[in-house]
Amino acid sequence: MTVQATHPYVASLLAGSTVLPQSNASWLNTRRAVALERANSLSVPTTRDEEWRFTDLTPLTRVQFQPVSEAAAVNEPDIAAFAVPEAAVRLTFVDGVYAPALSQSGRLPAGCTVELLADALKNRPAQLEPHLAKLAHGGQELFTALNTAFLQHGAVIHVAKNTVLKQPVHLLFVATRENAAAYPRCLVVAETGAECAVIEDYVALSDKTYLTNAVTEIAVAANASVRHIKLQRESAAAFHISTCAVTLAKDARYFGHAVTFGARLSRNNLGIIQQGEGAHAQIDGIALIGGRQLADTHTLMDHTQPNGTCEQVHKTIVGGGAHAVFNGKVFVREGAQLTDSSQQSRNLLLSDKAHVDTKPQLEIFADDVKCAHGATVGQLDAESLFYLKSRGLSDAQARNLLTYAFGAEIIDRIPVPSLVAQLEKFVMARTEGGI
Repeated sequence: MTVQATHPYVASLLAGSTVLPQSNASWLNTRRAVALERANSLSVPTTRDEEWRFTDLTPLTRVQFQPVSEAAAVNEPDIAAFAVPEAAVRLTFVDGVYAPALSQSGRLPAGCTVELLADALKNRPAQLEPHLAKLAHGGQELFTALNTAFLQHGAVIHVAKNTVLKQPVHLLFVATRENAAAYPRCLVVAETGAECAVIEDYVALSDKTYLTNAVTEIAVAANASVRHIKLQRESAAAFHISTCAVTLAKDARYFGHAVTFGARLSRNNLGIIQQGEGAHAQIDGIALIGGRQLADTHTLMDHTQPNGTCEQVHKTIVGGGAHAVFNGKVFVREGAQLTDSSQQSRNLLLSDKAHVDTKPQLEIFADDVKCAHGATVGQLDAESLFYLKSRGLSDAQARNLLTYAFGAEIIDRIPVPSLVAQLEKFVMARTEGGI
């Protein structure tokens, strides 16, 4: 298929793939083709677009990125710092390409499968058809459309009815190459009564410039539960754009933990649709950035059925001349009575040049609901600083401790001890280094 994009930068991203991947599944080829057509017709978002008005993508468009065909040479000791001993399985991808030598298999309960996207498409395409490239369909989202057009590398986690996977699955995405573009795709399907936890982890082995454009789709069936831990620890020169689409059936539960530490520019889109009565979502997020970093988080909680509940807390710690953005929307549709949804945006500025744009939103079209939102932006509390200094801490020690405590509240909710230890060590190092 010849690609003729109307926007020059989109054309450059597609330049190395005039023939896009094909599958034996006709439905997937159709979705890829539609996504490619959509990408061709779209432009790179600018600050004139409402959804991107605080995030200037000009630095991204100055660099030419292309996918790689083979994983770079990486050894196990290179990624030892990112190991999660609690994980049942680890699939490792290097620059977007699967690296079997760096992956680890384990014993999974009957009814649970963790496999490469390519293998799942080959072995059971009908099982993927209701979800893959359908939950995150793209619409007017250029980067989701590009990911779907390139859809090839990634993972599928499927948990059968009433199956409980007690140990998490670790999906590790390692970046090494200059100007590489990676388009990872993850699909998580939890059938009725199933339970699982997934760690989606993006790390870098150098400070090179590259692009990660990730899409994750999560389908949670009736009375099922999924815990999704998304870690972004990319290079300080990288660009990271991700989309996660979640659907919740009756009495389903989704627990999301988003941690943003890296990338020169990052954008995290999370959209949750409550499709069944009584579904629950808990969304935690933290961004710790400094220098000239920009971290943008957009979330949508869409209550379409009665008795839905959601608790969301998003925190940012912003130092140097960094810029954090949070735009969270709670949408309660007509008929979604007895909804109970709350959203909090809490932001800590550590310098005069740091700034944050926060916009919590409620749109309610039902009359018997309980919804609340709020936002705070401030610096370290003067009284708390005075108290700690009166107990013998230096000014720097007191500031570091308060900053660490502000972020640790979110990190400590992640029920994976080794991962919490890794993240807390990182937060402490960043605070002691002045972010």
